[in-house]
Amino acid sequence: MKTYIADGMLLVTAIVWGSGFVVTAIALEYLTAYQVMAGRFLLASIILTVLFGSRLKKASKSVIWKGALLGTILYIAFALQTVGLQYTTPSKNAFLTAVNVIIVPLIAYAVYKRRIDGYEIIGSIMAIVGIGFLSLQGSLTMNIGDALSLACAVAFAFDIFCTNLFVQKEDAIALTIIQFLTASFIGVLVIISQGEIPTSLEKEAIYSLVYLGIFSTTIAYLFQNVANQYTTATKAAIILSTESFFGMVLSVIFLHEMLTSRMVVGAVLILLAILIAEVKPAHPKKKLMKALDNQTPK
Repeated sequence: MKTYIADGMLLVTAIVWGSGFVVTAIALEYLTAYQVMAGRFLLASIILTVLFGSRLKKASKSVIWKGALLGTILYIAFALQTVGLQYTTPSKNAFLTAVNVIIVPLIAYAVYKRRIDGYEIIGSIMAIVGIGFLSLQGSLTMNIGDALSLACAVAFAFDIFCTNLFVQKEDAIALTIIQFLTASFIGVLVIISQGEIPTSLEKEAIYSLVYLGIFSTTIAYLFQNVANQYTTATKAAIILSTESFFGMVLSVIFLHEMLTSRMVVGAVLILLAILIAEVKPAHPKKKLMKALDNQTPK
């Protein structure tokens, strides 16, 4: 039952993150990218501290440095994503961010020296081709927004890998609180250094920040970090990868973004690459052998 609940939490996270691309695009009409990030992380930090602040009293040094590391990685990832969204479309930003699922196995190989199998190689090639269809323009160059979105995918891959590693031994909620406190601290420092402290806010900007702070940050990341304790990394990656699908669909519905056949082809290739790399469909003979092995009395 815990596994099913965890999978449901991850699906909710994917839907909320998909909507976040649309809401962030609206917020950027009234605020700078750095103001948006500082606002969402600050609000999330306040909410989590009020609700679960007592857990910080028991936080060990290990939880503190791991949470601080996750917060730093998270801020860098969102900075790349949010700034990138200023120069590319929400749907392209969403799909390029999804490439992080392909990068995670590469990080695992670098850390654990785990062999990369054929399916992961095929998935990587398909992802590169899909990115080409989705991002390359007539001059065969990527714009700055697409490049920043790809860099964001790398940062999110490290965030996913480190989160999955840390929550196995540490309190997921305490990690999340310190993660957001760190990200909000960096965010506030950045807007102060750039002289971007807002003196007034439009109501549309307030609504966007409230949605991003409560749903896309507090609830989504709390669900993700807790769910990682009760489900496999493969299943989590597959479910979270649907974020890009929801991002594209909601961008078309609410922002009336034009969806071209080239974007559809690129999006399908990237999703197929994600599924191939993560599911790794087994050969029928291997499936049979595994089934027989499971039936053998231990």
